[in-house]
Amino acid sequence: MAVRAVIFDFGGVLCFHPSEDRFRPIADALGISIQELLPIFWAHRIDYDAGILDSRAYWTRVAEAAGKPMDDPLLRTLIQNEIELWNNYDQRILRWAGHLRSTGIHTAILSNLPRVLGEALRATPGFLDPFEHLTFSYELGIVKPSAAIYHDAVQGVGVSASEALFLDDRPENVAGARAVGLQAEMYITWEAFLAETAGRYNLPVQQSPMLLQSP
Repeated sequence: MAVRAVIFDFGGVLCFHPSEDRFRPIADALGISIQELLPIFWAHRIDYDAGILDSRAYWTRVAEAAGKPMDDPLLRTLIQNEIELWNNYDQRILRWAGHLRSTGIHTAILSNLPRVLGEALRATPGFLDPFEHLTFSYELGIVKPSAAIYHDAVQGVGVSASEALFLDDRPENVAGARAVGLQAEMYITWEAFLAETAGRYNLPVQQSPMLLQSP
């Protein structure tokens, strides 16, 4: 079936996954190594993305695990460093999303992310221009791969599930999308997507200029 909408994950698709070195400012603020940070950074991430934990509650848990007392200056530093983890945008796929929208193909973002990151994206000049709908987990209180979050994205672009293509870098999220009737593909890199995926869906790949500023 023809694709009438493309729905994009954020982390690992619209932006590059942060390298370990990008975690260094957070690790330094907490007085621990990157290797010590990573497991405690991810331990409560699902609840954070779902809006169950706000930024203070999430970062207090991380700081407690690191043996660091929380105060307001530290919280502000951690939140800013967290936003900067994810602002290494892939301009190529953002330009492509803009081109899709210009040709009449519906576009959306469907992402698990916390409120502070969602608000930063909304404040980033030009970032959301290629997208007509946003499904952010913290706003719904649910995360991928829950069926309801995919339904929200599909309803937002106004097509049937079978007419939408979802791109995500995690196999469980791709499987969740397919389970509710979307076409879905694992996204690894832009180069691999062009070589192996775009042509199978007969999607235009011409890109138009776009320049974005990081938050």
